Amino acid sequence: MRGSAMGWIILALIPCMGWAQVGEKPEGWGYGFFAPGVFTPGTTSSLHFGVGGEGLVYKGLGVGGELGYLAPTRASSLGIGVASLDGSYHFLTRSPEQKVVPFVTGGYTLGFRSGTANFLNYGGGVQYWFSRRLALRLEFRDHVHVTGGVAHGLGFRVGVAFR
Repeated sequence: MRGSAMGWIILALIPCMGWAQVGEKPEGWGYGFFAPGVFTPGTTSSLHFGVGGEGLVYKGLGVGGELGYLAPTRASSLGIGVASLDGSYHFLTRSPEQKVVPFVTGGYTLGFRSGTANFLNYGGGVQYWFSRRLALRLEFRDHVHVTGGVAHGLGFRVGVAFR
C-alpha cells in the first residue's frame, strides 16, 4: 500500500512543475471545512473536518490536497484519517473581480487508522469571495470505497478559503 500511495502523490505533484513554465503568476489558496454527512449503505450520520490547499496550474485547472478526519457522529473515536490528492476545474471568467467561482473536483483518498484503505472522491461546489483574501466555501463531496462492495461517505462541506 505504501508504494502505491507514494506513486499517487508524485503523479499529483507533476502538474505543479508546470507553474514555472507558465507566464502568469500561479494562484493558490488554503481552506478549512467541516461537513455533516452520512455513510451509505445505511444511514449512519457522520462528521468530516479538515484543511487543504489548491493551486491553479493552467487557466481553471487546479491541483490540490487535503488532510482530515472522518467519523460516525455517535462514535467519533472510531473515525479514520483521510488524505486526498485531487484535480479540479474552477469556472473562471476573465474578470479579476469575479466573486462567485463554481468548481468540480475529484481524485484519490487514502484512509488510515491501524491499516489503510483506498477511496475515490468527487464533488463540486462554489467559493464566494468576500474580498481578495477570504471566501465562503460550500461543497458536496462523496468518498467512494469500492473494495468489498460499494460504500459512500457523503458530506456537505461548509468552510472558508483564504489567500
